[in-house]
Amino acid sequence: MKLSTALRLGRVSNLPTVTSNVVAAIALAGRRPGAVTIALACMAMSLMYVAGMWLNDAFDRDLDRVERPERPIPSGEVAAGTVFDVGFALLAGGIVLIAALAFTSGAGWPPVLSAIALGSLIIFYDAHHKQNRWSPLIMGMCRAAVYTTAALLVRRDLCPEVLAGCGLLLAYLIGLTYVARQENLDELTNLWPLAFLAAPFVIARPHDTIGLAIYTGYMLWVFRSLVLIRRRAIREAVTGLIAGISLLDALLIINLGRPGLAIVALAAFFATAALQRVVPGT
Repeated sequence: MKLSTALRLGRVSNLPTVTSNVVAAIALAGRRPGAVTIALACMAMSLMYVAGMWLNDAFDRDLDRVERPERPIPSGEVAAGTVFDVGFALLAGGIVLIAALAFTSGAGWPPVLSAIALGSLIIFYDAHHKQNRWSPLIMGMCRAAVYTTAALLVRRDLCPEVLAGCGLLLAYLIGLTYVARQENLDELTNLWPLAFLAAPFVIARPHDTIGLAIYTGYMLWVFRSLVLIRRRAIREAVTGLIAGISLLDALLIINLGRPGLAIVALAAFFATAALQRVVPGT
């Protein structure tokens, strides 16, 4: 299998958003762990993200033969069995890495159980998302579980700030996933799910000048995606909204007075937008 095929299967251009999720969760948890802990948490969550993308293609192989024959499996670039094997191996690797980090740091079982829940949600979503009307909610829960896993690595409980962040991320992902489900339709069947994208505008309001700048940028970026949806440029809208996850992370972080971590999340946004030009984000 070619490296380019592996990168496409993993949608690796979106990985910076996983890093910004981890950083945001740690900021929301109110802790300041070492760089090694952050790096290993990012690695574990990235392994699980790539696993989810590989398994998504494996489970969707029959539908992709009809709707997206250019994808690696229907185009014959890689066998479905290979994609399943690698996907499950990556998923297990992410959970094992979280467990190793949790027990060496003294965090114990909570982050491990959160990672196992994340893995279960990933498998369920990949196997059933095409037939399940609740798939936007399940995808949102997957991203929220990245928050909970990272937060539980650095503190024993899920504080109100982490739970509030999970709620906002969940709302954003519900709107994003609903848009993604419309890619092969001629028109949007309903508009009300897009209202979930507005939740951060109402709740995550800025507290200072830097926060206002990030808030404004986030608002304009989401508006850009809505314009693209109106023009039926769904794939471009979806990739833009995926990059926007890091803008939401940056907004949550800056509202906590952690400008250094907010810069990391902003860098993740720009990195995602740039990488999506090289490796497709959907």
